[in-house]
Amino acid sequence: MTVISTTKDVEALTLTFVAEFTAPVDRVWQVWADPRKLERWWGPPTWPATFDSYDFTPGGQVRYHMTGPDGEKARGWWTITAIDAPHRLEFDDGFADDNGDPVDLTDITRGVVTLEAAGAGTRMTTVSTFTSAEQLERMVAMGMLEGMSQAMGQIDELLK
Repeated sequence: MTVISTTKDVEALTLTFVAEFTAPVDRVWQVWADPRKLERWWGPPTWPATFDSYDFTPGGQVRYHMTGPDGEKARGWWTITAIDAPHRLEFDDGFADDNGDPVDLTDITRGVVTLEAAGAGTRMTTVSTFTSAEQLERMVAMGMLEGMSQAMGQIDELLK
């Protein structure tokens, strides 16, 4: 499994995932920068993602949906807030309606991904920051810890 640690910090309102890969930083960066690669791991194996639009630039909008085993669609959106390729990506993340529009702009999660060389490979640290302890606990109850760990567990195969 690629995820080596997960940390829930209620005081800091964060969930942190640390994963390590045997590929170089530039190659791991592509699993974020290329929407076709992102589709192959974003979401747990039973809820694969489809990126309907993907503007990977600061200020760019991203729209996606994950499809469950029974065909149910869970929609989401990102606004890319900063990119420092190939080492850092920042984005706001939230739930979307059937048109891909944000459901509630006050119910967002801030994502920060950092990639750094670690020996012959790459360490990826992903920090999700929540607006409140209630939001963090709701996302944990929805399965975010397990879902993100399973999703990131698919990256090794993609990097082969």
